[in-house]
Amino acid sequence: MTAARKTLLLVFYIPILLCLLMVLLYEFEWLEPGDLQYNGIREYYIAGLMELVTICAIPFALRLLKFGPARRAIAAAPEIGLRRWGIVRLLMISLPMLFNTLFYYQYLNVAFGYMAIIGLLCLVFVFPSETRCRQEMTSKF
Repeated sequence: MTAARKTLLLVFYIPILLCLLMVLLYEFEWLEPGDLQYNGIREYYIAGLMELVTICAIPFALRLLKFGPARRAIAAAPEIGLRRWGIVRLLMISLPMLFNTLFYYQYLNVAFGYMAIIGLLCLVFVFPSETRCRQEMTSKF
């Protein structure tokens, strides 16, 4: 279980650190914010797409380990199944968070910032603590 947990912790922290790095680079103006600010049609479509992805991916990711394929994979090989499905679950929340952070600084649209914050807050609910990993590997759902 410790190998799976270490992998999940790595997948948990790397996107958060990448977002923090992105924030630092844009806030200290080492990268130019607002490059795409004046392209309204593209911003509208990307905002709609990211809202849809964020709103759909988060509840699905929070319940992912309750679905049949994930449950069967974890029951068959607990450590491998937990690692595989845990990574999928973390990436379903982390990738939209990363893209929303990037789009916030590219378009200077606060909707992207709010969605990135929502993703960050949702990561708290899937933090791969030792207790959670053990519970997800042994529970029969």
